[in-house]
Amino acid sequence: MRLALYQPDIAQNAGAMLRLAACLGVSVDLIEPCGFVFGDAKLRRAGMDYLDHVDLVRHISWDAFRPAVPGRLVLLTTKASIVYTDAAFRPEDTLMVGRESAGVPDAVQDSADLRVRVPMRRACGPSMSRWRRRWCWARPCARPDPGRWERVNERNCGAPSPRARLVRRVA
Repeated sequence: MRLALYQPDIAQNAGAMLRLAACLGVSVDLIEPCGFVFGDAKLRRAGMDYLDHVDLVRHISWDAFRPAVPGRLVLLTTKASIVYTDAAFRPEDTLMVGRESAGVPDAVQDSADLRVRVPMRRACGPSMSRWRRRWCWARPCARPDPGRWERVNERNCGAPSPRARLVRRVA
């Protein structure tokens, strides 16, 4: 099994995926152009010292990559009707992820042999930090000793603000 990154935008995400591939012994195909310089410090920082252990093949374009795929091309996409747990994967499959900002073009979608969806569970808002902030402000009963809890600004530990969070002061 292989992993393919289609024109990744964010160096840190690509580095994390390369690090995971190195740990699992999975080969990686990187389809350029990338949204960052490949030798970028952010990529190296995210990939840490695992990048030297990745079996990485860089392709200059989609047209250069497609004939090089040895088995089926399995696209992980939000537009698929099949959930990944219902799909039958093969050892020669190449799992491809799209750009963080735009996914993959329709032509790439159409050329995939199989499209699967990885469902994501949403918390009580668009992000976990917002969810955590709402929970802390809305749950006074969650504070065991209300007199010992304060709202503290995350930036400067000053007066309460919309970005404030609850912290417990320990004497």
